[in-house]
Amino acid sequence: MRPVFVNIGERTNVTGSAKFKKLIVEGNFSEALSVARQQVEAGAQVIDVNMDEGLLDSEQAMITFLNLMAAEPDIARVPVMIDSSKWEVIEAGLKCVQGKAIVNSISMKEGEAKFIEQAKLCLRYGAAVVVMAFDEVGQADTAARKIEICEKAYGILVDKVGFPPEDIIFDPNIFAVATGIEEHDNYAVDFIEGTREIKKRCPYARISGGVSNVSFSFRGNEPVRRAIHSVFLYHAINAGMDMGIVNAGDLPVYDTLDPVLREAVEDVILNRPQRDPVQTNTERLVDMAPRYKGEKGAAQQVNLAWREGTVGERITHALVNGVTEFIEADTEEARLAAERPLHVIEGPLMDGMNVVGDLFGAGKMFLPQVVKSARVMKQAVAWLMPFMEAEKEGQVRKAAGKVLMATVKGDVHDIGKNIVGVVLQCNNYEVIDLGVMVPADRILEEAKKHEVDMIGLSGLITPSLDEMVFVAAEMERQGFDIPLLIGGATTSRTHTAVKIEPAYRRGPTTYVVDASRAVGVVSGLLSEGERDRIIGETRAEYVKVREQYARGQTVKARTPIGEARKRKFAIDWKGYAPPKPVFTGTRTFEPSLAELEPFIDWSPFFASWELIGRYPQILEDDVVGEAATDLYRDARVMLEKVIAEKWFGAKGVIGFWPAQAVEDDVVLYSDETRTVEIARLHTLRQQMDKGKGEGKANLALADFVAPVGGPADYVGGFAVTAGHGEDEIVKRFKDAGDDYSAIMASALADRLAEAFAEWLHHKARVELWGYAPEEGFDADALIGEKYVGIRPAPGYPAQPDHTEKGTLFRLLEAEAATGMLLTESFAMSPGAAVSGLYFSHPQSHYFGVGKIDFDQVEDYALRKGWDLATTERWLSPILNYDPLARARGEAA
Repeated sequence: MRPVFVNIGERTNVTGSAKFKKLIVEGNFSEALSVARQQVEAGAQVIDVNMDEGLLDSEQAMITFLNLMAAEPDIARVPVMIDSSKWEVIEAGLKCVQGKAIVNSISMKEGEAKFIEQAKLCLRYGAAVVVMAFDEVGQADTAARKIEICEKAYGILVDKVGFPPEDIIFDPNIFAVATGIEEHDNYAVDFIEGTREIKKRCPYARISGGVSNVSFSFRGNEPVRRAIHSVFLYHAINAGMDMGIVNAGDLPVYDTLDPVLREAVEDVILNRPQRDPVQTNTERLVDMAPRYKGEKGAAQQVNLAWREGTVGERITHALVNGVTEFIEADTEEARLAAERPLHVIEGPLMDGMNVVGDLFGAGKMFLPQVVKSARVMKQAVAWLMPFMEAEKEGQVRKAAGKVLMATVKGDVHDIGKNIVGVVLQCNNYEVIDLGVMVPADRILEEAKKHEVDMIGLSGLITPSLDEMVFVAAEMERQGFDIPLLIGGATTSRTHTAVKIEPAYRRGPTTYVVDASRAVGVVSGLLSEGERDRIIGETRAEYVKVREQYARGQTVKARTPIGEARKRKFAIDWKGYAPPKPVFTGTRTFEPSLAELEPFIDWSPFFASWELIGRYPQILEDDVVGEAATDLYRDARVMLEKVIAEKWFGAKGVIGFWPAQAVEDDVVLYSDETRTVEIARLHTLRQQMDKGKGEGKANLALADFVAPVGGPADYVGGFAVTAGHGEDEIVKRFKDAGDDYSAIMASALADRLAEAFAEWLHHKARVELWGYAPEEGFDADALIGEKYVGIRPAPGYPAQPDHTEKGTLFRLLEAEAATGMLLTESFAMSPGAAVSGLYFSHPQSHYFGVGKIDFDQVEDYALRKGWDLATTERWLSPILNYDPLARARGEAA
């Protein structure tokens, strides 16, 4: 998994900055501090401090500067890299630094004994360490030598010294390319390929390097040097480079480089076959370089040919490409040429958005790009608003239609709804978004107040399905006849046809499968010529869906619950000793977001933007690859800010309890005496007919816990969130008209919450419960759930009953520990949250309960202490019968 790149500020280094050297030599430490401050403000996440200068008392200079830095909160918030070729200077620095420092560097150039001695001292000071790819033979220049030295050093540090592998940072040596010496041509490739292999062979270790070295042969030509740094980092980071010494405030974005220069630089960096039969790649770049010299920023700004078009063409280009830089100037130019400000919206801006809509409809643009277009549109409209208000009349353009949208009561998820809203707004529809947790009476009250053309309901959790049915029934009762749109992760065409549409017959009900279909559905339902035909076709289709559903309900035989229990999953408990957790009870955790980042599964992130495919293969996809790559790049940029600026707060709680199974229940006890029951977890059992024979068990989660009378077993539970602060961040972006960043922030909060769940489960397996202490960290294996034990969650296929979250939250005291709440529908708030149970048995695995019959529902109601109506309501998605038909039968 590609890491977040850590920028190491290079300007507080007397060997690399003439200005800093002059200030230190003159003793002007207060002004030297401003250099460090500028580095942090420019994005440096680590400050490299080097005082190796012949005219200095390097040891005293290091002590003075680090002590002054420690008194500056805006500088001291980032880690310090103590950089020196003299061990006594490094050790002096280590005695000054608060928190965890990074030593730069140690190596095996003086032999293995000296290397071990220095490593042990670093370990004693609690510092991470940069290890140079340098041994007694010399510095590693080829990929093979880099790999050989780093792998050997890793073995010594981890196995002999006991150094934490995550505190090891290798510097495989970045050397200059394009020097004119043929032997140097492959230096960048050697670093990139060496990095890729070192990361594979040395788990948890990081890779760093002095980036400016690679461009040394172009000293004096800063635009070309910056381009070389950008291209080199683009490929090195993809290969696994985690951090680098680089001027964080002076690094152009890879995609913004002049394509001609970028191609020439890339040919050099990747040592590609030369394009010109006469010139080598180096000679071609050398010939090209003078045209950029002295033009600060030229490498980023030369590709502006589109600025030569008409104002309409420029506005369209900005909208299609999501470029905000010139939109206010272009909008003003269009306003001055128009009769009224409103005409700019109805003219060039809508013309541009029509192009966006056509490209989106043709599959040539994708949702992330459309949301970026909306950001440009909103910025342009915001510029025009004061002029429109000054007119006092006619300033409001007529929308194509008015749509009210809401996430229903009890549900807090709205990423998909927000994307649909933005897409509709891009197509000139007015959207009234009521947000989340909206009760039916408010939805209908606001719909009347705003005289909307249709209502859109969204929901993620299964209880939302019943709430949508209730809203539909209320629309029927109150005499509404406008279209009702249904969408969200748990919704489906079948549920809409079977449950929602029959409750609302006065108006049309339509299931919207995803945001890309929303515009077509809305425009069709509002079109006088198309409306009746579309409604008729949809209703006819839903009749067929209901008939097909009814047939499916009658042909699937179920195993009686008593028989299913006899076919429970068989585990040999006599030959098994369940592992004991390190503690029982609960503990809280507040990891940094940086700790969670390596555990992110990116595939669902793309799915939330309706870009379907597995990461990282999706980045190379022939259809969505370009859009996915752009989205991923933006996500990484924001994620760096999220982590560095601590946008979100991560809080979690974990618990372990003595436990034994009693049929389909899991009883939890207060202590090891197992005499006082503190809770009972209710599980549901599969009733599908699996036939007979090995592997045909009817599963329940209780099967994975030792029964009463068996060995002493345990069950764990957790609740985590990375959503504290999310609402404020999202509101800030929305208030600024930046829906793209608002949706991106929510999507990243969700990913970090899921990463938190993976992080904590990993910690449980290797440390807190410790039943898999030898398990290494492999992101792909974790995401693929290739580990021992499971963490099923209430509301998911193995336990579809959301109300079991109530028991879990009570046991964990989750509200007090994490600030997390459960809604009346048992949705978790903040929305970026995950909870579940832990089972440790090596044969435990995920499964789906599937449909269940009345005999189990009745039994479950008795175990839970519920009446049948309540039980059927909460289990409605998995019932193998119609509760209304059963009730009518009983009444008869």
